[in-house]
Amino acid sequence: MQRTPLVFLPGLLCDGRLWRDQAEALSDVAAPFIADLTQDDSIAAMARRTLQMAPERFALAGLSMGGYVAFEIMRQAPQRVTRLALFDTSANPDEAERITQRKAGIASLKLGRFAGVTTRLLPQLVHAAHVAGPIGAELKAMAARVGSEAFLRQQQAILERADSRPVLRQIDVPTLVAVGDGDALTPVADALAIHWGIAGSRFYLFKDCGHLPALEAPTETSRVLRQWLNF
Repeated sequence: MQRTPLVFLPGLLCDGRLWRDQAEALSDVAAPFIADLTQDDSIAAMARRTLQMAPERFALAGLSMGGYVAFEIMRQAPQRVTRLALFDTSANPDEAERITQRKAGIASLKLGRFAGVTTRLLPQLVHAAHVAGPIGAELKAMAARVGSEAFLRQQQAILERADSRPVLRQIDVPTLVAVGDGDALTPVADALAIHWGIAGSRFYLFKDCGHLPALEAPTETSRVLRQWLNF
């Protein structure tokens, strides 16, 4: 059986570990490629780099910042994408308060030491049940690997990203929109807005899950993606 080329797009301060479990679990039906989104300081450049490395035609799954890049790929080369999965992301630009927070984070990092993902930050990223234990440790280690310079590039890219709401009505491939019910960063309302904006899309809600289902609910995420590859 021919395997489906599948491109995974990680989120902010994430590397290939984010999607590792899904890449392994789906390897019987998919040929996975996990993009590197740490090298560029614009969403457009991240999308171009991914397109240069990706197969000619592919299924595309992005989480959080990876979702922003997925929308940009749908701007730049929609004909190359066979199906789309959007996890815990938003089509909206940042609100003023979030812009202020990002800029403050960039400024403080330039003046001090890179803290990565701290214990204090974990409750914003994962469900309370996952803060203490291996998932929290994985997140801290992943952020440390990505490092401060990549973090600055990614934050700059996110700040300057385009409004993706106009893209939604142009998407005409089988699309999955999924979100954790406890996502504090890109809440369920953001995911529903995407779902309602993409004709024929399917919606999935992860229970007792935060912003990172790929880590928090790896088996469930793999199952949902397997179903998506077949609808």
